[in-house]
Amino acid sequence: MTQVQFLNMSLGDRVQHIYKNGEFITDIQYNEFKVNLFLLDGNYFEVFINHKSVEITKIAPLNYKSNRVFFYLDQVKIPKPQA
Repeated sequence: MTQVQFLNMSLGDRVQHIYKNGEFITDIQYNEFKVNLFLLDGNYFEVFINHKSVEITKIAPLNYKSNRVFFYLDQVKIPKPQA
């Protein structure tokens, strides 16, 4: 499955797919979220879980320009995306 196909799925379908087929890498605390980092088909995705509502609110490709990447680097070596 391509990244575009995955992102075109509903949030509920993405949740099921990433937890069933993805590889959990690590998690971080970021503002009001627990963010799980997954590797799926060679792509890194962040799963945002709201602490208060205890629900997944977003699944997005890892943004390598985001400050959150530095939190992950303390725990795991993340290769740069291929051009």
